[in-house]
Amino acid sequence: RFSLLLLNLEEYYFEQHTANHIINKGCRDERKFRGSLKICSKSIIFEADDNIQPIIKIPLRDCISIKAPEDNEANNPFTRDTSGGISVVCNQVFLIKERNIIAPYKTVRGRTEHFFQLDVAGKLGDVVQTLHQLYRASCLDKMGDQAAMITAILQSRLARTSFDKNRFQSISETLHMECKAEMVTPLVTNPGHVCVTDANLYFQPLNGYPKPVVQITLQNVRRIYKRRHGLMPLGLEVFCTENDLCSDIYLKFYNCQDRDELYFLIATYIENHITEHTAESYMLQWQRGHISNYQYLLHLNNLADRSCNDLSQYPVFPWIIADYSSSVLDLTKPETFRDLSKPIGALNKERLDRLLTRYQEMPEPKFMYGSHYSSPGYVLFYLVRVAPEYMLCLQNGKFDHADRMFNSLAETWKNCLDGATDFKELIPEFYENDSSFLVNSLKLDLGKRQGGKMVEDVELPPWASGPDDFLQKSQEALESQYVSEHLHEWIDIIFGYKQKGSDAVAAHNVFHPLTYEGGVDLNSILDPNEKVALLTQILEFGQTPKQLFTIPHPRRIIPKLRSLSRTSSHSVSITESPVSPNEESFEDLTEESITLAWNNIAKLKLDEQYKIHKEAITGIAVTCNGSSVFTTSQDSTLKMFSKESKTIQRSVSFSNMALSSCLILPGDTTVISSSWDNHIYFYSIAFGRQQDILMGHDDAVSKICWHDGRLYSASWDSTVKVWHCVPGETLSNKKHHFELLAELEHDVSVNTINLNAANTILASGTKEGTISVWDVTTATITECLNMLFVVVSFVCLFLLFAFFFCADSRHLLSAGEDCCFKVIDVQTGMLISSVTADEPQRCFKWDGNTILSGSQSGELLIWDLLGGKVIERIKGHTGAVMSMWMNEQCNSVITGGEDKQIMFWKLQY
Repeated sequence: RFSLLLLNLEEYYFEQHTANHIINKGCRDERKFRGSLKICSKSIIFEADDNIQPIIKIPLRDCISIKAPEDNEANNPFTRDTSGGISVVCNQVFLIKERNIIAPYKTVRGRTEHFFQLDVAGKLGDVVQTLHQLYRASCLDKMGDQAAMITAILQSRLARTSFDKNRFQSISETLHMECKAEMVTPLVTNPGHVCVTDANLYFQPLNGYPKPVVQITLQNVRRIYKRRHGLMPLGLEVFCTENDLCSDIYLKFYNCQDRDELYFLIATYIENHITEHTAESYMLQWQRGHISNYQYLLHLNNLADRSCNDLSQYPVFPWIIADYSSSVLDLTKPETFRDLSKPIGALNKERLDRLLTRYQEMPEPKFMYGSHYSSPGYVLFYLVRVAPEYMLCLQNGKFDHADRMFNSLAETWKNCLDGATDFKELIPEFYENDSSFLVNSLKLDLGKRQGGKMVEDVELPPWASGPDDFLQKSQEALESQYVSEHLHEWIDIIFGYKQKGSDAVAAHNVFHPLTYEGGVDLNSILDPNEKVALLTQILEFGQTPKQLFTIPHPRRIIPKLRSLSRTSSHSVSITESPVSPNEESFEDLTEESITLAWNNIAKLKLDEQYKIHKEAITGIAVTCNGSSVFTTSQDSTLKMFSKESKTIQRSVSFSNMALSSCLILPGDTTVISSSWDNHIYFYSIAFGRQQDILMGHDDAVSKICWHDGRLYSASWDSTVKVWHCVPGETLSNKKHHFELLAELEHDVSVNTINLNAANTILASGTKEGTISVWDVTTATITECLNMLFVVVSFVCLFLLFAFFFCADSRHLLSAGEDCCFKVIDVQTGMLISSVTADEPQRCFKWDGNTILSGSQSGELLIWDLLGGKVIERIKGHTGAVMSMWMNEQCNSVITGGEDKQIMFWKLQY
């Protein structure tokens, strides 16, 4: 029946002794109860073995005397004896769990005497001495002085003990570190010793409660997070599962060095077993639909220091549903949902206007809301029916008033909209599978409301047939299309760029400065009383999550129904002749074949290989029917290779300088090649001759792209140029007519460019690693291209080799000399994922999830981008893979290498 929740906040449980509690000692009606006497930093607690009897809690500050009864020194009430008995006279005592029923504490006021007879009389002296010390601490006027004296007593006890090495699982374990720490659970901490070996993490509580040793096998650890605890960077939380809400252990250290050293030891051990995930990597998984809205919010909470073990930083989830009156919940109607672009306090305009008026009149530091959206009180407001002892601990042995309880979903939502000081969000339990927090299954007496109605189960909206159905519908709402389209707006408010600064003011999202990370430096406060008061205020008020994003969060990619996506702008024929519901279109089959190919990309096998150049191959282009392969090389030649005859059919040299890339124009009539001699060459396949030259740059042309009569050329002269090309008459001597539409200036040499699938966005990459993204739909004779954004050199600190848009154009993947793959969100320019390779990857193809890359050493590597790891290595070239081509069905690949060879690869299912 005893738990640490019977202690006051910030109180420690030191030791226990088997004892008898004797009532009315020496009288005819003397009674004796056997049990356990527990010495705590602010109280004496006796737990009788008989569950019918209440647990007795005597606050030390309410004690009149603590002495051995046979001592005759009347003038000194605080003395000790060796009789084995301790007499405690007090003027207040709390009776808890009488008849083993969880209920508000009963308070017995007035002078009472309690006699405790220890089984081991020899311990009496030490016990009384400890009680005297703790009593003196409790009598100090200021809370800071009390805390300092209790801390000194605690540290003295910890210093006199150490971890019991006999508790190791194996005698062969090697000790790496031992230090003092506290195990954190909601509302309480338990001091002891931490020990980490080459196989296990151990925690041994000083008091042996709830068990002598907590052991975590390092091999089972899946996630580890550094935490803020009490506004200080002293916490460490360890998870042995991937997605669970609750951790296996949460530790708070006494200094940052110990925390960081233990983190390093565990992280070093597990780095070969798991991949450390960042907010950006989870974002990529969420955007592409690999994790749910619920899972993503859970991961963001974890990364933002939110923990189930810390009620002042409990995971925060949004109110989603705004309709609690209809008999049917319609998730297709936008009005069913709460506006996720606004904080709770801004949902009601009338209330917001009043708050803004007060905000304008307020002296610095200003804040809009007098309470937070997440605090210990709010968490337990929702969970009181399953965690009543936590509520009693937080509120000094009392439940809240019955009318302020969590009585009804509709009432609670209305109060969040209209209440002057109620701005609370929800907790994860509203979107999980355990509905017990909505039901008073413990039959708790939570009081009687005005009107005489007892507080029982939570009143559900009409559209829910029961608690389980309510949770099911809440989950459906959270994962609905509306929420998927708008959840990023709520993330901006809670975890993102609208959390602080001018953006927070504009979003009406300003809370008290003390709630923000870095809002106060406790180390700078020298007065211990001020420090304790401030810390207590902040922990009870609640804390804002750590800021994870400083620019707008990207939207989720929402797959549209095929029937909706086939608009007239994409395909008139499909719109005019819709596909029968019972037959699949050619597009559907192609999409399925592409998915099948990428799912089996690890089965790529070398089919043929030919050495056709004298230097490294720089570009590959293939005719529509796949019969002819054109390649460019640093040996200055353009070659045409026949797959049927397996021979070189054409070899053309335009100058003595290297060629850098090539492409085939629609119709397979013309090949265009870019050269280091600053020129772009047009070669007629049908007539086997050079057709035209575009002298468009002042330095080497590094890469070219083509779409719909437009040529895009990148150059080392720091420009990308957009040309409109009017072809000459094939049978005459008329040349192409080139018209410069736009010139895109860069600071340094441009190494590569790429168009998205829709040919509306152009990306350019420089030798310094900067990526620029341009809207090419604005390119006209009179109008310069609109730059969407620039991703500065953090993308790649060195030369960029290549980048490609994914099929839906939402993401851009880059590879460079820094050995990293980096994913950029095209809408916001946010770097959302980074995966490091052992060596540079010179070229690649990807489907948004899986990457096929050609490495510096010549291997083909297959990557799980979301998992951040190589899943297959395929032996290939003897030098770097310089270029790569893949067919539309993604089941055939051609690579060109530094070893002067082209290799043909096929999928073998």
